[in-house]
Amino acid sequence: MKEAMKEDRRVTGYSDLSLRPPAPLTGRELEVLRLVAQGATNAEIADILEISPHAVKSHVIHIFNKLGVSDRTQAAVWAARNALV
Repeated sequence: MKEAMKEDRRVTGYSDLSLRPPAPLTGRELEVLRLVAQGATNAEIADILEISPHAVKSHVIHIFNKLGVSDRTQAAVWAARNALV
């Protein structure tokens, strides 16, 4: 069990198993997170959502900060564990 908790901390960035973000994600951030989890690039997300690539980058940074993760893979794992994809 301790090993599973260590694994969870490494993958999600959380110290517990709640998997709740410290700050709630906005509707747009959830849209971006779903697309990130599906493997879309920032340019693809910008085209799909009809927003600028800079806006996508800002949303991705906010998502990482709110989830306590440091990369797209960790964010995608969080999204999958929380049934967003």
